[in-house]
This record gives sequence, structure tokens and C-alpha cells, in this order.
Amino acid sequence: MKIKNILSPAVVTTSLKSTTKEGVISELLDLLVSAKLVTDRDAVLSALMDRERKMSTGIQHGVAIPHGKTAAVKNLVACIGIKKDGVDFASLDGEPSRIFIMTLSPLDRVGPHVQFLAEVSMVIKTEEARERLLNAKTAQEVLAVFGI
Repeated sequence: MKIKNILSPAVVTTSLKSTTKEGVISELLDLLVSAKLVTDRDAVLSALMDRERKMSTGIQHGVAIPHGKTAAVKNLVACIGIKKDGVDFASLDGEPSRIFIMTLSPLDRVGPHVQFLAEVSMVIKTEEARERLLNAKTAQEVLAVFGI
């Protein structure tokens, strides 16, 4: 699993507008729908929100990784959004989330999802990488942080 095979400028935004968890998830999902990577928006939104109700996907250091499994994708898909002001995502450290990396994977596949998250985690674990993401003005600048 290579990040560069999953992410492209079409699925990256540096200007999320929503101020709620639900709104951010919906905006991120719209990126995947616009890129024609999701076949059933409503089913995916339902899966993502069900996952959030079980346990927040806000981790720490201003990062949230909303994710879900769904029949509406054939392969792992992902997108990235930045919201400089931050949104309360009920993160483990209590801080607002500002970097959002959403992944969706097919119901019957586990490996690619775990591998993708491992690769992403290696990048975002450093404060320097997170700062570069927050300062990115374009999708290309975001992708460059991931070596794309």
C-alpha cells in the first residue's frame, strides 16, 4: 500500500468550512463523492457516523482520522482536509482537531486500511509535518508532506 496510490489533489482540501464533527465528515465525504470514489453517499455517511458514535476518531496533536467500512467502495479510498481553526472532535488529548484524514475500506478487507494508517502515522507523528500540513495553502503542498 502506497500513499501516493491513494491520495491525489482531487481528494485534498486546505479549506474545510464546517465547525462541527458531522459537518467536517460530510465535507470530506463530498470530496470522495466528487472524485467518483464512493457509490452511495448516504450509506457511507451512516457508516462513518456509526463509527464516531462508538468511539471518537479524534486522536491527538490536532489530528482526527474518521474511518469506516462500507460496500460503497471497491478498494481503500482516502481524503485529507485541513481546518486551521480546529473542530471539537472529542479527541483523546482534549484539543481541537485541525488535520483530518478520512479513510473508507470495503467490508471484507482489513489489511490495506491498517497499512495505510500505519504509513500516514509515520508522517504525522512529527510536529514539523503537522505544521507543514497546517501551513499548506494548496493540495499539492499537502501531498508534498506525504512525499507525493
